[in-house]
Amino acid sequence: MVRRRQLSAPRPLPPPEFLSFCPSHLMLGIGGAILSKSRGMVATAAKAKAESEVRGRELVVKVGGVWRLGEDVPGWEATAQDREVERVRVEEEGLERWDSSLLLFLLQARRWCEENDIPLDDSALPANVRELVSRIGSKKRGTATEGGRTSFLGTLDRWGRRLGRGAGSAIEFVGESVLSLFRILRSPRRFRFRDCLGQMYATGAAALPIVGLVSFLVGVIVGFQSAIQLRQFGADIYMVSLVGLSVVREMGPMMAAVVLAGRTGAAFAAHLGNMVVGEEVDALRSLGISPIDFLVTPRLVALVAMMPLLALYADLLGVAGGLSVASLSLHIQPATYWEEIRRVVKLSDLNAGLIKSVFFALLIGLAGCQRGLAAERTSSGVGQAATSAVVAGILLIVLSDALFGKLFEIMGI
Repeated sequence: MVRRRQLSAPRPLPPPEFLSFCPSHLMLGIGGAILSKSRGMVATAAKAKAESEVRGRELVVKVGGVWRLGEDVPGWEATAQDREVERVRVEEEGLERWDSSLLLFLLQARRWCEENDIPLDDSALPANVRELVSRIGSKKRGTATEGGRTSFLGTLDRWGRRLGRGAGSAIEFVGESVLSLFRILRSPRRFRFRDCLGQMYATGAAALPIVGLVSFLVGVIVGFQSAIQLRQFGADIYMVSLVGLSVVREMGPMMAAVVLAGRTGAAFAAHLGNMVVGEEVDALRSLGISPIDFLVTPRLVALVAMMPLLALYADLLGVAGGLSVASLSLHIQPATYWEEIRRVVKLSDLNAGLIKSVFFALLIGLAGCQRGLAAERTSSGVGQAATSAVVAGILLIVLSDALFGKLFEIMGI
């Protein structure tokens, strides 16, 4: 005859806060307890115990017996009993089997010690118990400190790690792009000229209206502001010199680059990000095709080829904007204006702007493509990639322009 055992009503489970920390360990503990029952391994098991005693200024807690969820297990508050100690030590004594209920008890002990600034020594516990408790505690302490406040040092550490990973991936991407350009120079047949021509139209011809409008308005603003100041001293003619040099050396290439960073850089990031989400980039890799050669290099070549032409176009319309102000506000004849431009603006000034435009194009293309290929596989990740591409492109443009200004000053250009 089989004797059936009447089961007692289950007791409340541990709080959800603990369940969120280690669900896999909890399920393993429950499964182990049920499996041991079903196989009849133990007929009667010792209850869970946590005996405590004070040795000097140290509280020693000995845990043993069988710790199972749903049964009567000790709690830490009853074990500690608000004793005034300077150290807590947890030892194992006759511990037969355990599940997540023991982990919950030890986690409560650790929190109590942290709140009272008391060191906890759990070296006498089994290694697997210490490992699980440390994992649970590290997940909580990694984001907060005492009182639930965010740790300032932890935040700095996360930012530093994130910055380091971002810098490492950016450097790796730049290296792969350089190697891809060398491979194409050695074997031009591998280059996708049709894709490059399409990108030339998208980055060059399609950008002419917005680049022209911005450059003309910048020339108007620079000319108008300089005319107001120079008119006080009767030096109206020097407005031409100021507009010509500022537009050709600085404002023309920079305005064209900023427009392309917001227009083309974001388009590159969004397009490549959508390909990452659609697993098209993974498909290229599975076919043995390098995404850098197939997707990035044609865009970089197209942008580098079109950027100097856009810079010249921006210079011309910026100077034309200054001419409109000189003719309408200062009554300077167009012939006099152009003659003064030819006298002041040298070929070295024009070359300086064109050299900077090439580097601006490289920075915009690399930032847009890198952020696109590194986008998260979500719709919001594509938007974040496009935004970060624009921000990174404009920041790199400003920093490189400052470096070029100092370099040209040293070289006497």
